[in-house]
Amino acid sequence: MCGRYALYGPTSRTREQFDLDDGFDFAPRHNIPPTTNVLVVQSGPDGGRVARPHRWGLIPSWAKDVTIGAKLINARGETVAEKPAFRAAFRCWRCIVPANGFYEWKPVQDGSRTIKQPYFIRPQDEGDLFGFAGLTERWVSPEGEEVHTCCIITTDANALMMPIHDRMPVILQARDYGAWLEPGNAGVNGLQELLRPADAGDMIAYSVCRAVNSSRSDSPKFVEPA
Repeated sequence: MCGRYALYGPTSRTREQFDLDDGFDFAPRHNIPPTTNVLVVQSGPDGGRVARPHRWGLIPSWAKDVTIGAKLINARGETVAEKPAFRAAFRCWRCIVPANGFYEWKPVQDGSRTIKQPYFIRPQDEGDLFGFAGLTERWVSPEGEEVHTCCIITTDANALMMPIHDRMPVILQARDYGAWLEPGNAGVNGLQELLRPADAGDMIAYSVCRAVNSSRSDSPKFVEPA
């Protein structure tokens, strides 16, 4: 799964890597938890790309209330095209979620007890960003309030991730950004071919301080090796 990640820029690199047409307002964050606003890249109305805030936790248009969003932070790539909560978004409202890296937890022995040690996984080149495959939805509350939400698609772990966790976010290749975001691209088979584990050689993973375990904490030190 993917339940916590970081996006701290720089803004210029985010704009360059995702070929954004306009600016965006997103402060550096080193410990982004679900149900908060995150930055997503979408196809713009004129064919370009724009970055907008969405709440992390997909709320399908047919949902009765917002509570379902906390359960739908991830969508499995193997079943995303069939699951009722995701299939409409998969065909029509795909996005990319930029990230400097993500966290995962591995059970380890600490004396007589087992603890969960956090790891930070980032691109091999620290100047690069990950582009997670994601979905968006627009939900309207009974009071008429519009809520824009998103989720991150996951896949099987690659060789780097296997010792840590059996799942990982789908990390798109830059050459596939266009096909993924293209609104007219509704070919399910072709889209699902993009939902594969990233090359382990393009990533590194290392343990980080356990202070990141608190979703209410945020510090640049969280992404440094422990």
